[in-house]
Amino acid sequence: MRVDIVTVFPEMIQQAISHSIIRRAREAAVLDIRVVNLRDYTHDARRTTDDSPYGGGPGMVMKIEPLCEAVQAVREHQADARPLVILMDAAGEKLDQKLVQEIAAHESLVLLCGHYEGVDERVRSRLVDREISIGDYVVTGGELPALVLLDAVARLKPGVLGKDESAQEESFAQGLLEYPQYTRPEEFEGLQVPDVLLSGHHAEIGKWRRRESLRRTAERRPDLLNKVELTADDLQFLSEIGISVQTDK
Repeated sequence: MRVDIVTVFPEMIQQAISHSIIRRAREAAVLDIRVVNLRDYTHDARRTTDDSPYGGGPGMVMKIEPLCEAVQAVREHQADARPLVILMDAAGEKLDQKLVQEIAAHESLVLLCGHYEGVDERVRSRLVDREISIGDYVVTGGELPALVLLDAVARLKPGVLGKDESAQEESFAQGLLEYPQYTRPEEFEGLQVPDVLLSGHHAEIGKWRRRESLRRTAERRPDLLNKVELTADDLQFLSEIGISVQTDK
């Protein structure tokens, strides 16, 4: 997958993609990440990417011309595939695992990192395929949200994680929160690892993990239970711990 990230802070992106999972994905040639400096597509001495808003008001608005030229340049270098252009924006659809899976299926992405009071509205109608938010809060610019999306996508690519099944066992991958995890020592200040995890009985361990995922989801994110396929055993367990689920599955 090729990913072009259009930003006014290229150093911020370059630093982040040189570490951890994203670095591993790049070294494995799973992700081809290009950082596009938006200022390279300006035509004035100050390399201006923003201007004051029509109608007045505080703050600055990102101009359409540099963004349009940057995206066009990316498209010209990707003649064999039309990239999905995503604007990272607080007003976009909220990112979740299902959306990450949809995006990961594309061969090419362009991530536009907004700043200031946002982008000229014509950017949305002229350039953007999807607008994505990482949550109901405001951050300074689109760089951190773009990196969050990129990291989530990278984890779904085969060969990036230590084991291919790791991505399928994490929180939200199955629609539930992940079960509790333990490692050595077996006992710490009176706190014991559950006996079932030491038993070597894989079927029982699997059953325990499923039920603990259900328990944790019911306690922390009960809204998710109505969106996941629940078995008869799941429903019975939830009933036993006092959780009633309305489901049309």
